[in-house]
Amino acid sequence: MSIRRKLEKMTESGEQAQASDLLQRLADIDMNLGILTHTRIGMTVNALRKSSTDNEVISQAKSLIKAWKKFVPENSDKKEKSEEKNGKNGSQKESSDKSSGEKKFVQQKASATADDVRLGCRRLLATALRGEGDLPEGTAKSPEELAELIEETIFKNNKQTNPKYKNQVRSRVFNLKDKKNPSLRENVLCGVIAPEQLAVMTSEEMASDEVKRQREAFVKEGIDSSMLAKVEGTKTSDLKCGKCGKRNCTYNQLQTRSADEPMTTFVMCNECGNRWKFN
Repeated sequence: MSIRRKLEKMTESGEQAQASDLLQRLADIDMNLGILTHTRIGMTVNALRKSSTDNEVISQAKSLIKAWKKFVPENSDKKEKSEEKNGKNGSQKESSDKSSGEKKFVQQKASATADDVRLGCRRLLATALRGEGDLPEGTAKSPEELAELIEETIFKNNKQTNPKYKNQVRSRVFNLKDKKNPSLRENVLCGVIAPEQLAVMTSEEMASDEVKRQREAFVKEGIDSSMLAKVEGTKTSDLKCGKCGKRNCTYNQLQTRSADEPMTTFVMCNECGNRWKFN
């Protein structure tokens, strides 16, 4: 919805410097009929294509529209052409498309359950999805419907309400409630992330972009430390690993404190990867 509003402003103002970047962001989205129906992004992209004089923007818009056409039912497409020939206005056409799209999209329902544990987990997920009641524009399904689909997928994968099942539900509830990661909840509500997909996502996949960047930095730091020991270090059998007990180590020394104090020795076990330091 945010991208749609920005593209609409560009179409109206003619200032389309960032249009190509926004269209690329749309291309990266895992699109489905629900998103197209509720956001009407296809009409916005088509309007941009008609108003633009930038060949790259026009080409990107055409590619998106062509790719999205596969989500539109064939009979609906014929109906649109018929309405255009009959001179019906745009608002009537939009209402017809929306009704048709919604009818197809809401057919997906979770099965009913009388299990108290499962019902309790569905309520927890629905509460997390509902947030403080500020549902984003373009919400594909109600929080309750999405919660049922998420819970059902988790239950099917575990086949029972065991500790693993409960931990997976808690993990999703925690991440959906995370105020530092609002995009996860919004993407689920708007259909960008399908409920079945959320049910199997790892903690790393659900994390906010900021946390992902931090993790990448930590991993890089760990790799750099390891490479430092391998490339610049000296192999020795004089040092014994306190973890695996083997005497196959690599060490290097760095001056980490003032010059008049002894150097710090960094050691890595070549057998198990354990690392430690001493002065």
